[in-house]
Amino acid sequence: MYLSLLVLLPLLISLQFLLRLTRATLSSLRDIPGPFLARYTTLWYFNRVRKGGFEHENITLHQQYGPVVRVAPNQYSISDPAAIKTIYGTGSRFAKSAWYDGWKHPKQWTVFSDRDIRRHADTRKRFAGLYSMSSLVHYEPFVDHCADLFDRRLAEFSQDKKSFNMGHWFQCYAFDVIGNITFGERFGFLDKGEDIDGAMAAVHKVLMYSTLVGIYPEWHPRLFGLLSKFAWTGAGGRAYIGQFVQQKIRLHEEKTDKLEKGRSEHVQAQDFVDKLIMARNKDPEKVTDYHLFIMGQSNVSAGSDTTAISLSGIMWYLLQNEAVLRKLRDEIDDYTNRGLLSENVAFKESQEMPYFQAVMKEALRMHSATGLPMWREVPAGGAEISGRYFPAGTIVGMNTWVAHYDERVFPDAKSFRPERWIEAESEPERLKEMNQMHMPFGLGSRTCLGKHISILEMSKLIPRIVRDYNFTPLRRSWTTENYWFVRPSDFEVFVQRRVRGQKLST
Repeated sequence: MYLSLLVLLPLLISLQFLLRLTRATLSSLRDIPGPFLARYTTLWYFNRVRKGGFEHENITLHQQYGPVVRVAPNQYSISDPAAIKTIYGTGSRFAKSAWYDGWKHPKQWTVFSDRDIRRHADTRKRFAGLYSMSSLVHYEPFVDHCADLFDRRLAEFSQDKKSFNMGHWFQCYAFDVIGNITFGERFGFLDKGEDIDGAMAAVHKVLMYSTLVGIYPEWHPRLFGLLSKFAWTGAGGRAYIGQFVQQKIRLHEEKTDKLEKGRSEHVQAQDFVDKLIMARNKDPEKVTDYHLFIMGQSNVSAGSDTTAISLSGIMWYLLQNEAVLRKLRDEIDDYTNRGLLSENVAFKESQEMPYFQAVMKEALRMHSATGLPMWREVPAGGAEISGRYFPAGTIVGMNTWVAHYDERVFPDAKSFRPERWIEAESEPERLKEMNQMHMPFGLGSRTCLGKHISILEMSKLIPRIVRDYNFTPLRRSWTTENYWFVRPSDFEVFVQRRVRGQKLST
């Protein structure tokens, strides 16, 4: 038996190699350039993603090979503004690729990973109102509560004269905000900066596992059951988050005594789960217990990392560009002195500051939370992209980082220039093109559901801490790790409370 296996194994490997060689040779896309090994094996792409820096390599690939680059035998990275509408535009029939299967339980579906276009559209239609701009006013008290605690921690660091990891504390803030908004109570990360019940670690494990296993999605159902039994694995992290959310929902439903709730640390406003429970009780067929679970899980899984990374990106580029920081602070001080900016910074107030809006937009261009191509499957009938015909079933995608560093749309793309957005307002066509290529929250029907909540969190916190504190970064460059989300690991700073009106030294 073993002798037979020893004879058959090399034969099977040889046959597989010949099959791939034949496909690569006969493919109508055989002349599309890219790394040599990527023509024959997905291992090249897997290995590059595994190293955690693909956002930069993806940019370099397009600089070297052009607008269409092969990264795996049937997988192509696209860098072409004209392709955005085709692939991601509203009404596009390009479904998410099998890579997204790695982001869910093999026997379940979730909003983010759902490849069924109709079901996803139906789910968004049911719950979009909970994430809409008009709902933000109901969530502001939850954000204010956490922003106050964040301010206390900064004051303590200022008094103690100790450096701290700002990226970590931004995640503590974002985690507590999303807990407050979703369940009506904080998780408690802002109390001591500790990882409550290992939730942060679990999310990070899920990111690594899902990013990598999605490249070989056929392995996900085989690995998940076994690995989910071990807490140290990404599958175990996903199982933990599922249990974590179910427990929170169960406890939430048990707390029916509103007076007792008022005496706790809860903010007196209707939270996300409150609204879902009311909708479920009103129409159990339209809003089910499973909907309650997946929407809560979606908030916890993605609602902290994306916002924390975006907050870090904004502050990092401000601290590395003193002229921009000075200009923003002048605007904030001016609005404060004129009574147009309150202590807690209302969301509506933040939207009235043009330079702050430009700073946010430019920082999210420079450092988007996601750093891998948003893979889609070419639908039946094929499609023409960037002057090439791609058969049905081909996997294509654009990386936000590639789009945001496209020199054709963003000249001098490596420079942090919020002014580019203000200058473009006098050139409508140019501004339109810039906005089309600006996609930190995705595009079209798959735009991140929590986009407005994330913007709310950033809009209320950044002006407040820029106005009230001075920050000194410990280094001029930082280290990031890209497993779908491009997370900084060493954003160390010192902080000092600022005297209102104090100018930055030149």
